[in-house]
Amino acid sequence: MRTQPLPRIGASIAASALLLTGCAGTTGGGTDSLTIGSRTAPQGFDPVNAIGSALPYYQAVYDTLIKREPDGSYSPMLATAWDLDPTRTKLSLTLRQGVAFGDGTPFNAEAVKANLERFKNTPGSNTRWLTDLEAVDVVDPAHVDLKLKQPNPAMLYYLSDSAGLMANPAKFAQPESLKATPDGTGPYKLNTAKTVTGTKWVYERNDQYWGTKLPYKTVTYNYFDNETAIVNGLKSGQLDAAVLLDADQQLAVESGFTTKSTPQNFDFSCLMLLDRDGVLTPALKDVRVRQALNYAVDRQTMLRSLQRSKGEVTSQVFGTQAPGYKKELDAYYTYDPAKAKALLDQAGFGKGFTLKLPRPVGMVNDALAASLQTDFKAIGVTLVWDQFDPTQFAQKVFTGRQYSGLVMNLGQYSNDWAVANDWVAPGPFNMFGNTDPTIQDLMAKMKTDTGDQEKAEAQALNQHLVEQAWFLPFYRVTYLHVTDGTVNVVPQDGMAVPSIYNYTPAK
Repeated sequence: MRTQPLPRIGASIAASALLLTGCAGTTGGGTDSLTIGSRTAPQGFDPVNAIGSALPYYQAVYDTLIKREPDGSYSPMLATAWDLDPTRTKLSLTLRQGVAFGDGTPFNAEAVKANLERFKNTPGSNTRWLTDLEAVDVVDPAHVDLKLKQPNPAMLYYLSDSAGLMANPAKFAQPESLKATPDGTGPYKLNTAKTVTGTKWVYERNDQYWGTKLPYKTVTYNYFDNETAIVNGLKSGQLDAAVLLDADQQLAVESGFTTKSTPQNFDFSCLMLLDRDGVLTPALKDVRVRQALNYAVDRQTMLRSLQRSKGEVTSQVFGTQAPGYKKELDAYYTYDPAKAKALLDQAGFGKGFTLKLPRPVGMVNDALAASLQTDFKAIGVTLVWDQFDPTQFAQKVFTGRQYSGLVMNLGQYSNDWAVANDWVAPGPFNMFGNTDPTIQDLMAKMKTDTGDQEKAEAQALNQHLVEQAWFLPFYRVTYLHVTDGTVNVVPQDGMAVPSIYNYTPAK
């Protein structure tokens, strides 16, 4: 699934206005406090629900087994050491001792086993990350072995993300309690008295924290359903930091008042061509048709008109930080309607065909919908948008498999296997189980090879996917990390928002 979820729909604009009038109680600018504006809200505090840009809400109260640093490297956290055996099917973890949950329950190997098994067996967006986990063997309180069904080169990556969040197993029998009141070993505790669910979440420093204390005594996340309110919060001094996606709001903060800003290209906007075997749309079975659709899209104009050029056009789904990324593939498909028409004619679809795509209310804006329709119409392809309530999204798209493609913003992982596992292997984004001998061969090798050899295989897979037009990416989106000048923030590898650890007072 996407690492940056689409903005939550339906939250009250009045709530945003309330925050900006000072009624929220917490204001930015203090050296001991940090107030962050966010377009994402957590769906409770059960870590099985921690996905995408909501992850920092959980990081504040739950430690992960492994910490992922801003540059993507791994550091000890609740696991102080790890070792992958030569077959790459057993990951041994050495666990930190002397750590306990809020009620005194010790963090140990049994707690790790309980958390990982629960994460794997509880339906959720990231459950698939532990599909290869066959068993969790407790060696002793300080050591645990993770046995894998097959090599999984992204396992450390997953254990530094939501799959690695460790909650108190004593609360698993009462999931509603855990959802409302988190119980972890993290650097902060949720102040439930000051928190207003759906609007504001206030964290106070955990004085019993086992690790290095983070610089802020209080951290507050304020949810907004629009970025104009976030910018107003930054201007008024009631917010210290935020991440902006909207290009107009980025321009507003860059020219309107004094801030510090750091750009990050992370999400990519893309039409996922799901029906590559032509089950629903026979034309898509022919690679020339998929290539034609890629040549039909005017990516530069889309980027300029939809994103104010805040981003980079691309033809690949591998992110710039992934070893499998190849810069030259960004421009593989240039805008060439004549070539697109010729390819359609060669494939026997010179008279065009109809492509129906889902358009849940609020998830594909008018400008993007019209742009794609216009570009496809120019080569004779009729794009029909099927509009429906967002609550029907999962059932119609993933369960019902009613569409041949899907327009989404998706995170670009820095881990090659995470890219291959999420977008290429059979699963939610390869729901028809498409594959070919080249893909099978390269993915099999990537599981066991390391270093330069694995990198070469990932790049070969990337090249093949682009040539076969498995996807139709438009552009990578530029996010802007903005602060009021009192805070330094470092973008986080593999996330559209900074980790809770990435904020420090400006000197």
